[in-house]
Amino acid sequence: MVRVKPFAALRPPKDIVTEVAAPPYDVLNSEEARRMAGPKSLLHITKPEIDFEPIAGEHEQRTYDRAVENFKTWQKNGWLVREDKEKYYVYAQTMGKRTQYGLVLCAHTDDYANGIIKKHELTRKDKEDDRMIHVRIQNANIEPVFFAFKDNAELGGIIARAAAGVPEYKFVDENKFTHTFWVIDDDAVNARITEIFTKDIDAFYVADGHHRTAAAARVGAEKKAQNPNHTGNEEYNYFMAVCFPESQLAIIDYNRVVKDLNGFTEEQFLNALEEDFDVAVATKPRCGRPAKPFSPTGLHNFSMYLGDKWYTLTAKPGRYDDNDPIGVLDVTILSNLVLDKLLGIKDLRTDKRIDFVGGIRGLGELSRRVDSGEMKVAFALYPVSMQQLINIADTGNIMPPKTTWFEPKLRSGLAIHTLD
Repeated sequence: MVRVKPFAALRPPKDIVTEVAAPPYDVLNSEEARRMAGPKSLLHITKPEIDFEPIAGEHEQRTYDRAVENFKTWQKNGWLVREDKEKYYVYAQTMGKRTQYGLVLCAHTDDYANGIIKKHELTRKDKEDDRMIHVRIQNANIEPVFFAFKDNAELGGIIARAAAGVPEYKFVDENKFTHTFWVIDDDAVNARITEIFTKDIDAFYVADGHHRTAAAARVGAEKKAQNPNHTGNEEYNYFMAVCFPESQLAIIDYNRVVKDLNGFTEEQFLNALEEDFDVAVATKPRCGRPAKPFSPTGLHNFSMYLGDKWYTLTAKPGRYDDNDPIGVLDVTILSNLVLDKLLGIKDLRTDKRIDFVGGIRGLGELSRRVDSGEMKVAFALYPVSMQQLINIADTGNIMPPKTTWFEPKLRSGLAIHTLD
């Protein structure tokens, strides 16, 4: 079972929460962050390169030093204030008609080392190293990771009762997503939350934040090695996560665009696809208007934008294995039968001819990038399900790169966990 605890968060006063809270560090480039960041924004801590003119390198020592300086300044100025005692928190996100309710808590680094916190993606050492430096120099988890857990009726009831109260924070972000945050101040309720996780929840599933999770675990192991009196209960053994019941989460599509056809003409490429797919035109330009975007209709059906038309591609029987948790994934089918076999793209993590577009940007972004001449062909995929993610994590398998896209993203700065 998982090991969790409440924590005494650093949080912004409610009257300035919208000035402090910010998108995650990895959804904005430095120029975008500079344009968005007001004087109190957490972006000065998570992307401190924006404080320099011209913008500094993300991995320069002066950038890391500025991050530490800013974190101290935000506390000194009262823009981040320490909670009076350890608590759990409820964090809800609303996108359109869907709201997901999560618990903000601390998970234990040993659970990651022991495989109780389950991953579905590989991490890159350079990105792990960068996140590890940030945790180490700040002695804090500035931004949360995003976990899922299997539904539990009693936890669901506790979350619902907390969310029926008056929120500490409620605001709408620049994407029109609503963020609502409640503080659970009842010691008995907090103790019961810890007990339920300890007795009834057998695993966490990393939804978003594989590199931050790995980095937190590495810092915990580093501090353990430095402490001859280590017990496993020290604050550095824990890191901050927002954990959502899996039934409330939805994965959206994560699509692909490719720069060339690997020597094929458009006609030759379409003919080559027919060996493994049923191919048909889905939409085409009419009356001077561009072709209407076509979305995949289900598993093993893909949409493709080539030339000025949208095509439907349906994988033929026998080209995939529905009994294999990896082989059944549409990202695997596309990678094996199109990207590798026809387009010569062997490694999605390193090949410069391919790029990835989160479904939140819409299919219009795919056709735009092709119409602009930047890319030659685009593929849209049917989203992976939460059950597929859980099956893969439970069997110890790893999804291909860029398979899952979760939205909304967690807002950073609503709560910060320090390691002492």
